[in-house]
Amino acid sequence: MEASVPPRPDAAADSAFLGRDLTKIYVSGETEVHALRGVDFEIRKGEVLVLLGPSGSGKSTWLNVVGGLDRPTSGTLQYDGTELTTLDERDLTRFRRANIGFIFQFYNLIPSLTAEENVRLVTDIATDPMPAAQALELVGLADRRHHFPAQLSGGEQQRVAVARAIAKQPGVLLCDEPTGALDSSTGVRVLETLAKTNHELNTTVLIITHNVGIAGMADRVYHFLDGQIARIESNSHKIAPAEISW
Repeated sequence: MEASVPPRPDAAADSAFLGRDLTKIYVSGETEVHALRGVDFEIRKGEVLVLLGPSGSGKSTWLNVVGGLDRPTSGTLQYDGTELTTLDERDLTRFRRANIGFIFQFYNLIPSLTAEENVRLVTDIATDPMPAAQALELVGLADRRHHFPAQLSGGEQQRVAVARAIAKQPGVLLCDEPTGALDSSTGVRVLETLAKTNHELNTTVLIITHNVGIAGMADRVYHFLDGQIARIESNSHKIAPAEISW
């Protein structure tokens, strides 16, 4: 087990993200909610990182800040040497578009578009995308690319969402409960797709989940509690998604 300590001084070369003393405070009237409380962390390039913790522990807030969807109240956050907290809204949008792929519990596919057309929505705005058909092939859906969402199972729809996220070839995939709406067998297929993406494209993969079994496929596990990373665990031996106890 690793202690939750500040990042190494020489970590920038092999780190995707470096965060120091990040806080996030939401204010509603006279009420302040401290969602993040001085969080320090380092996310390594090409690792699979799983985030565990009870509801309200700060996981989703942290993921939103890391992904550039929200700004911290204080602290610093770097991605590949670029200080994100000083970027204006336009540059922060460019950062997200170029570097981050998002996968959520619900697939958010457009019903009137085929699988390939849903993926192409991202490739049309990305700077260096892979072809939509290639992304669908990577997630094992090459033969389903002309099907509409209603013609696909839940697991297939989620894999289309994964294909959409990876088609722009981001450095990082942020996954918020990606298997939360799936049964065990289809959930495993989605996790296998994420593991394959990590292995073949060297994509850094961050996964929020309430399923503690998923932690077994991670390089490291962040345990969140009360707006802080309470502890960090490293897996000397990662298990395959098919071995996960659901």
